[in-house]
Amino acid sequence: MAPRTEGDSASLEAQSQDKPGKAGDELKDTAILPAYSTVDLVDEEEKEFDPWDLPELRNTGLKWSELDTKGKVMRVVISIMKFFMLVGLLYMFVCSLDVLSSAFQLVGGKAAGDIFQDNEVLSNPVAGLVIGVLVTVLVQSSSTSSSIIVSMVSSGLLEVQSAVPIIMGANIGTSVTNTIVAMMQAGDRNVFRRAFGGATVHDFFNWLSVLVLLPLEVATGVLYKLTKLMIDSFQIQGGDNAPDLLNVITDPLTDSVIQLDKNVINEIATGDPAARNKSLIKVWCKTRIETALKNVTVPGPENCTSATLCWVDGNLTWTTQNVSETINEEKCRHMFVNANLPDLAVGLILLALSLLVLCSCLILIVKLLNSMLKGQVAVIIKKILNTDFPFPFSWVTGYLAILVGAGMTFIVQSSSVFTSAITPLVGIGVISIERAYPLTLGSNIGTTTTAILAAMASPGETLANSLQIALCHFFFNIAGILLWYPIPFTRVPIRLAKALGNKTANYRWFAAVYLVLCFLLMPLTVFGLSLAGWQVLVGVGVPFIVLVVVIIIINTMQSRWPHRLPSILRTWNFLPRFMHSLAPWDRVVTTMTSFCAARCCCCCKCCQSPGLKGENGDQDSLGGKKARDLEMYDNPTLTHDCEPELTNRKGDAVKPAADKATKL
Repeated sequence: MAPRTEGDSASLEAQSQDKPGKAGDELKDTAILPAYSTVDLVDEEEKEFDPWDLPELRNTGLKWSELDTKGKVMRVVISIMKFFMLVGLLYMFVCSLDVLSSAFQLVGGKAAGDIFQDNEVLSNPVAGLVIGVLVTVLVQSSSTSSSIIVSMVSSGLLEVQSAVPIIMGANIGTSVTNTIVAMMQAGDRNVFRRAFGGATVHDFFNWLSVLVLLPLEVATGVLYKLTKLMIDSFQIQGGDNAPDLLNVITDPLTDSVIQLDKNVINEIATGDPAARNKSLIKVWCKTRIETALKNVTVPGPENCTSATLCWVDGNLTWTTQNVSETINEEKCRHMFVNANLPDLAVGLILLALSLLVLCSCLILIVKLLNSMLKGQVAVIIKKILNTDFPFPFSWVTGYLAILVGAGMTFIVQSSSVFTSAITPLVGIGVISIERAYPLTLGSNIGTTTTAILAAMASPGETLANSLQIALCHFFFNIAGILLWYPIPFTRVPIRLAKALGNKTANYRWFAAVYLVLCFLLMPLTVFGLSLAGWQVLVGVGVPFIVLVVVIIIINTMQSRWPHRLPSILRTWNFLPRFMHSLAPWDRVVTTMTSFCAARCCCCCKCCQSPGLKGENGDQDSLGGKKARDLEMYDNPTLTHDCEPELTNRKGDAVKPAADKATKL
């Protein structure tokens, strides 16, 4: 409420002299009503706030029309410099993702090959699914895990029908990269909420698609039969290699850091004992094969090339054969070509280096985008990315976004790179999660088209199986889109991602728990149960699934139809608090990290804002904003001890009218 001026006071005094009773009441009401309306104004502001709304990116600088010639030139030069810096940071970001994939392959590549060796376990569809997840997480590349599967099918070690669940698992595992990228934005609570929700919408889509399509595939074999029919119907000839678009740009830098011989993993998976002692680090980049006649020993005369080229010298039988020999001509030129280090050591070094570059680039990209996306630029970008077509063609917008996501992924040849690139844009509020969802679905399709082109370049004897697996991957994603996108009610991944984003915004440590649980502990547990046999897997898995389904049903009824539940089930309060709330766990995590926060990181105290506490005692997401809102709506008649005394026009001190009011 604005303070009254002397003119206002004089006018009110005059009215009170003419109509003392009525005017006095009006004066009294005017003085008291704002004091009672303060809390209502604050509550109304809080109710209108939605953390998932895109923030307004305001222009804090001068308008273009207000600048002189020198200022306009400087703004253009600075904008061009920022653009080239952004391109350079994006280039380093993509290269760091490539090096991160190589690091994971050095650390866990041979283990991934060993996992694929147990063909008896691979015949179990549930075990195949989690093996696909684990291997893709270990090598950080769905294309690498898919190539291993294709190699095994081509060599006859794995049937196409058994490979379909593994392909589904690879589709899940590839989404771990953008979830890791989202965790790098945990500094700001609301940015982290949007970024983590935008990243995990990919996870939920893949998991939900598997929950529906894997049982359907096991029962009917629909994907296998559909792709088999297509392969048999069309006589598809092998083509050229898949287009190498983005790698042409990134390979000069990544190849100078590390180069891997990915055939070693394939050889381990296909059971070659000699490959186990080989290093994944490529040493010789240029080789040639020479074939020459040489004298060699054989077990007996029956193994000789011919009778004329066979002789016995003591206990040895000799013959002359064509022997192929690999001649090394030129060494590679990466950093570790002459380093006498084991693969694990090099992998850990590259893992730390790539994560450092990844985090640094991501932080700088976010800051640079925040400085560039202001004013009219932000309005234009938001309109392009988030505005729907006018009615009745608004439904077309989402499908156009799917095509854009597929096209961009086809260009960069990696769904991980594309989804990781849009994750920070969702975090800072340039792209809404509703628009990021169809872009992600299109990315899933784009990565399968690249695999189809790569399969078409396979040799004639392996073309059919390679292409059939790639088509299974393609139709799996198409079926998932048909399940979870066309009808707005079925877009469950968006609602689940928002719920998880809200949870991780309040308890940011839960994001790490989610990552480890979904992509490591749960697949490892299912894999261990699969090794024990079908009986153990069903005996443990079925009760667990039934329990999860019952909990989901009760939660749904608690929020929508609580009167239909028994009184004890209308809330979870009958359980110990740690079983239905993260607050006790949050206190444990806070206690464990308090020593570091208090003594090892003194800057933490400086960085904390004196905001309001949330329901669980943690810093509220709006922190100082809510405190400022309270000050904004504070009644001017409420004073603090440090405020000056109020005086009347004669200079005498007066007692505030609302001394007895309770301060907010």
